[in-house]
Amino acid sequence: MTKTADDANNMTTMKALVFHGPNSLALEDRPKPTLIEATDAIVRITTTSICGTDLHILKGDVPTITDGRILGHEGVGMIEEVGTNVLGFHKGDKVIISLITSCGRCSFCKKAMYSHCLNGGWRLGNSIDGTQAEYVRIPFADTGLHLLPPGVDEEAAVMLSCILPTGLECGALNGQVKPGDIVAIVGAGPVGLAALLAAQLYSPAEIIMIDLDENRLEVARSFGATRIVNSSEGKAAERVMALTQAAGVDVAIEAVGLSATFDICQAIIAPGGRIANVGVHGKSVELHLERLWASNITLTTRLVDAGTTPMLLRMIQSGRLDSKKLVSHRFELSKIMEAYHTFGNATKERALKVVIKNAPSRTKL
Repeated sequence: MTKTADDANNMTTMKALVFHGPNSLALEDRPKPTLIEATDAIVRITTTSICGTDLHILKGDVPTITDGRILGHEGVGMIEEVGTNVLGFHKGDKVIISLITSCGRCSFCKKAMYSHCLNGGWRLGNSIDGTQAEYVRIPFADTGLHLLPPGVDEEAAVMLSCILPTGLECGALNGQVKPGDIVAIVGAGPVGLAALLAAQLYSPAEIIMIDLDENRLEVARSFGATRIVNSSEGKAAERVMALTQAAGVDVAIEAVGLSATFDICQAIIAPGGRIANVGVHGKSVELHLERLWASNITLTTRLVDAGTTPMLLRMIQSGRLDSKKLVSHRFELSKIMEAYHTFGNATKERALKVVIKNAPSRTKL
């Protein structure tokens, strides 16, 4: 079969969402990625998503990301090509892409701190091109991909790239949520809701959700929050202390990344409690040690390692965890600029997690 010039072009270029500095994005034609290392895989993206971190990038809060970078670190797709040293995956496999690139061999990987891998870490959509495109190159494919079992919905699975492991690892696990705890989550956006789903796995007595958006608070209630607090009047801390008879909460999870939300966590934490920071902070915050120095609190920070992804996948398969309910809007890749507008105006648009679908492959075989 004779290939036309258009066919040849379709095989070497792709559509991709490109960052050009703060508040500047464009959907462009870019070269289709190729294998660089023998441990790489090329994945044709079928479903991707927009993360809250992408909005921080767009605002200029993540200076490591430079002009010309293809954004995105979440995705599900099909393997189109693998390097000669990739052992666990083959062409045609459906896979979940982890946001974390890890070599599996360095000192940090051996401590299960994959996000700090000396040869990887958070690279997709950061130091290398990401998943908001038709194709993506995945370094260290054997550790950066997970097989998608038959029957698992792609929209549920794409939540395993970043948001659910983040809510579990940075929120529930770092906060050491235990049976009977009183937990407060500040921020009812997608990552806060993921932390809510994750915290429930550890049987806390109460989960108090705090946010400015009444719609998201009602969603949080439907997801299992036992109490909701609207912080729009600036009295969230006082209301939480009243709900706890002035005792405070055992675990406070910060899921926004602002000074005001971090301050709420400091104001409501009980002696001996744990503050787990999840939000991406683009500016400094004030640590109130003048109040907390004698309170036996623990403050944790973390970049998700995604080591819990296989466990979370089993829970989705069993029906124990319904991650698809985090999805509120769906767009084609050609409408990704509209998707960013929707996600960036979440209150007005009543947006939770926004997913982007790719059209079928344009490659001619």
